[in-house]
Amino acid sequence: MALFKNPFDADRRIRRGCDCGRHESQSAHERAIRAEAVEVSAGEDGRYQRVVENAVMRALFPQDAQRRFFLKQVGASTALAAISSLFPLAAATEAFAQAVPEKKDLKVGFIPITCATPIIMASPMGFYAKHGLNVEVIKTAGWAVIRDKTINKEYDAAHMLSPMPLAISMGAGSNPIPYTMPAVENINGQAITLAMKHKDKRDPKSWKGFKFAVPFDYSMHNYLLRYYLAENGIDPDTDVQIRAVPPPEMVANLRADNIDGFLAPDPVNQRAVFDGVGFIHMLSKEIWDGHPCCAFAASREFVTQTPNTYAALLKAIIDATAFASKAENRKAIAEAIAPANYLNQPVTVVEQVLTGTYADGLGNIKRDPKRIDFDPFPWEGFAVWILTQMKRWGQIKGDVDYARVAKEVFLATDTARLMQEVGLTPPASGSKTIVVMGKTFDATKPEDYIKSFAIKRT
Repeated sequence: MALFKNPFDADRRIRRGCDCGRHESQSAHERAIRAEAVEVSAGEDGRYQRVVENAVMRALFPQDAQRRFFLKQVGASTALAAISSLFPLAAATEAFAQAVPEKKDLKVGFIPITCATPIIMASPMGFYAKHGLNVEVIKTAGWAVIRDKTINKEYDAAHMLSPMPLAISMGAGSNPIPYTMPAVENINGQAITLAMKHKDKRDPKSWKGFKFAVPFDYSMHNYLLRYYLAENGIDPDTDVQIRAVPPPEMVANLRADNIDGFLAPDPVNQRAVFDGVGFIHMLSKEIWDGHPCCAFAASREFVTQTPNTYAALLKAIIDATAFASKAENRKAIAEAIAPANYLNQPVTVVEQVLTGTYADGLGNIKRDPKRIDFDPFPWEGFAVWILTQMKRWGQIKGDVDYARVAKEVFLATDTARLMQEVGLTPPASGSKTIVVMGKTFDATKPEDYIKSFAIKRT
């Protein structure tokens, strides 16, 4: 614990010099151990102060003999006063204490899909470590498990579908618990995939009687599929069947003819093509270009009780997301996240998704570099749109304070501040234009938007 020794003690060395690497000499071993035990028992503030003082004294006196000579000449008190007049030790100590994570060892759950790219890659590519955290990312079987393990505090934070923190906060599908979504993990990155036997049924009006899978009831996949079907005159509750299937099980269900298709996250769609059991009917960006998909989420309790840990974790996610947004990094990322402990997919499948050069299953090679993209900013308009669809399909009822819920769950202010801290420029505007299948969404008139639809449950 040499880091916490008093650098203003002229009789003590602050550089390691004993055989064991912890003490100034072997003869002083026992004395140093006793002294350190006393120092370690001091409060956190004292320990932070020692760290700052050590750093300052090392900078001023590169040679330890110089420091000791100086202290013997002027005395510890005079030296401390003189240095404090030149360097704000108290302010530096306070700033250092505020930046230190309260908890460094964390568990973050994820579902093995490319939507989780920033959360996953931040581990093997060092973004968590860069921000002072030791994060174990844990592959999880399904979204209900992710939700329950996070609520039960088995996970500190998690990869979630962007509607999930809204649903949890409002008590839709579970007891209401204040939740937050301070970062979008990915935008776009989904597709409608159909079984090969339907390659001549590209008109959705011919899909009556189809069985579809989506990852979860509270998902962009569910809402976008329902939106697409309804705009083509298909009632998603009476004309077709939509069931929740965990993403890792979707291709097997398609192969077994249990379903006719799915609107799924990647790499599920590309894996269906790779295995020859399905083709990509359309990318979700063709429904809404720039839509949110998955998210980084945590309970409000975690955000408020461990604010430094939360800030460090969010900065690591934002940092990783910015790295993932650059096309030149995508192949390296694919290699990092493809292994069995992460996505468990062939690298070529993950590369096709991340680079946007892919086979569609119908003999074509397509190129769309924005097939999946990464932008962490949690626009409140995204939340309001999601809430309108939750109400449209009867998942929430009664009066909804859309703007309040959006602001409380999608922590845009936090994200903007922390983006600046990692050297990124947050959006200047407070709103974002949302166009879904040619129809512009006005986030200030959510009830009018719901009423405008011919097919709805409200």
